[in-house]
Amino acid sequence: MTGVNNDGNSTALDSFRVMAEGGSGDDIVSEYLGQNPHLAKWVESLRGLNETNKQWHARQEFVLRNMEKFPAIQPGLPSPELDRLLSLSMCWANHIFLGCRYPQMVMDKIKDMGEGVTVSDAPVRKTRDEIMGKGKRTTGSDGDGCSKRSKAGPNESRSGNPFKQGPPPQAPAKHQPFFNRLYKAVAWKLVSAGGIGPNLDHFEILRACTESLKETLSCVFVPLKDIPDLPAARTQKEGQVCELRCQTVYLGTGYGRDEAAARSMASKEALKVFQGRKVMVKICRRRFNGRDVEDLVLLDDQPRNPGFPPAISYPFQPEPEGDGPL
Repeated sequence: MTGVNNDGNSTALDSFRVMAEGGSGDDIVSEYLGQNPHLAKWVESLRGLNETNKQWHARQEFVLRNMEKFPAIQPGLPSPELDRLLSLSMCWANHIFLGCRYPQMVMDKIKDMGEGVTVSDAPVRKTRDEIMGKGKRTTGSDGDGCSKRSKAGPNESRSGNPFKQGPPPQAPAKHQPFFNRLYKAVAWKLVSAGGIGPNLDHFEILRACTESLKETLSCVFVPLKDIPDLPAARTQKEGQVCELRCQTVYLGTGYGRDEAAARSMASKEALKVFQGRKVMVKICRRRFNGRDVEDLVLLDDQPRNPGFPPAISYPFQPEPEGDGPL
């Protein structure tokens, strides 16, 4: 698709800004794209494969509202500024719809950029202290506040509840194509970096490859002493634990003296999976918040110990009806 010149792009964005001053939402975006058909197809190409209609409509408005801040962007042409805007839009959407947290500088940035974008029926979440009762384990709650609040109470959770919480059976097949592409991207990145070595920045490799495919990594940090299901000797240690996910699929867990060290270790563990002949998304049993749950896990083709570290986040909750992806 051919791009448009900067003057035409600037005029179109000025038009959207004027329209947006009177409100927000799908009507404004639809009207704007109707008036600028040369942009409509390109904007639609920015949609993620697994985004629901609600998520995409909100992120689409976020992108259009903020394009004027990235004047080098030309629709239809790749550029570092476009990659940065799309990465920020994914961070914003992940925070709004999944409750993901990022470094404070990023949180401040996306909060400012998201001003004016209205999301109806946004998920309601709790902080970790609220969920864990400031150290007290709460069965049936999400350990990091990264997903919607469960409607089932503790007693309902303990008594096979008619709703089986967890990923749907078709989830591995849905996510497999993305991770096949990520596997190839990581393989080429490792080749260009000279392979796995002591000076390799594991997180940067994984982050760059993920964002090249228009997705982002989810990093959840929890103090080691706050994690249920650990032996008593380990809960006394200081430090942070990081869990990495992408598209809700678990990649790896790492421990370190601080968040950066924990994230680096989690990334190193995650990259081990990409050193096999292929990667596979599977539903596996894990411990979360004191109980067994089914989780989406990325595995390689090598025989390994089936045990996994306890989950510190759990993004699977009942999906609202009528809001699935196209």
